[in-house]
Amino acid sequence: MIILVVLLSILFIVLSSTVLKLHPLAGLLLAALGVGIFAGLPIDKLAETIGKGFGELMSKIGLMVILGCVIGAILDKSGAAIKVADVILKLFGEKRPALAMSLIGAIVGIPVFCDSGFIILHKLNQVVAKRTGISLPVIAISLSGGLFATHTLVPPTPGPLSAAGNLGIADSVGLVIIIGLLVSIPSLFLSTWFAGRYAKNIQVSEEFSLENVSVENRTLPPAWKSFMPIVLPILLITLASSAKILHFPEQIAAWLGFFGSPLVSFLLAIFFSYSLFPKDAAANMTACFKSGIEHCGTTLVLVGAGGAFGAILKETSLKDMVSEWLLHNEMSGVYLLLIAFFIAAFFKTAQGSTTSSMVLTTSILAPLLASLGFVTPIQITFVVMAVGSGAMVVSHTNDAWFWVVSQFTGISAKDAYRTHTLLTGLQGVVSLVVTVILYQIWMIVS
Repeated sequence: MIILVVLLSILFIVLSSTVLKLHPLAGLLLAALGVGIFAGLPIDKLAETIGKGFGELMSKIGLMVILGCVIGAILDKSGAAIKVADVILKLFGEKRPALAMSLIGAIVGIPVFCDSGFIILHKLNQVVAKRTGISLPVIAISLSGGLFATHTLVPPTPGPLSAAGNLGIADSVGLVIIIGLLVSIPSLFLSTWFAGRYAKNIQVSEEFSLENVSVENRTLPPAWKSFMPIVLPILLITLASSAKILHFPEQIAAWLGFFGSPLVSFLLAIFFSYSLFPKDAAANMTACFKSGIEHCGTTLVLVGAGGAFGAILKETSLKDMVSEWLLHNEMSGVYLLLIAFFIAAFFKTAQGSTTSSMVLTTSILAPLLASLGFVTPIQITFVVMAVGSGAMVVSHTNDAWFWVVSQFTGISAKDAYRTHTLLTGLQGVVSLVVTVILYQIWMIVS
């Protein structure tokens, strides 16, 4: 019964915004209430659970979204985005900007949440599109695909790192990184091809029209300064993650963890950005804060609503039902990889969060792996890859990632379904196929 209720709620969320033309906030909240009522959750706790889910997600990424918007405004106003675009296009050539953005996304997506990476780089999307004459949605979808390709598969992002820990291979993270990189490569190139073929005719809102993007010849900041607001948070977050993986001394790891938190690293990047304005730095930075904050309001509301829907689902009996089914239907080999994929895909589609779906799925699988014949680090690594592939399928309106890509590109929810949602599904399937092929090769070799 609960599975049918969840499936109907997902269908309602999709149809409410595309057919009924309801605002997505209303659709998400109505779906959350409907699931709670039909799942038999205490009526007097529904509103509290929805509010708690909204607030918990805001506490995790709310400030990150705001500060990321401010960094985007800084890159735009200072001319740093133009300088970064110039450097990228010189390296890759103006004929391959979509591939360049996918590769940048794949690199950024390894240490940084794809949401924050896209927010930081969204102004760069506009500048590259303006410079090359290529459609903004092509550039943006290429970037989002590159970010997502590594986000679910390559530590130290929290999803694959948590999955490895849940399955008992925290000491083999290096192996997970290597296999994750191999699995993510086809997904990376898929995003470039898909964006060029299916996103080129998508229209963006007037706010994101390239006519509003200025790339006129003006004095630009040096390249190293222009890259610093982007690179500094990535470097600090990577150092913080490495300190945990490599077991740095506790005090050093604590300080690196502090400076490598998204909040502090973003603040440091903003503080450094004062040097991008040789004149009237304080006034220019104030204007950047104002612009950034104004542009992230809708995104924050929709992200929080997705968190509210996910909170209701976590109160249902979904996890217990899936665990019990697995116990009574023992699987092994490729079949287990397929089951891991579908469980993660179900949780991802139902509650929106990639990381949560990976944590839920691996917590279910962890006590069962040994009895199913998966005991060595490399065997379990393939399970992590299958779970990560499933956690890509699919990003839609209950997922913060969906709204970050659509709202920071200026495309409608309908067009985001046709491009972003479809691409995440294809990336998950392709990653699973690569995982199965690598597993079969390993089985033959071993």
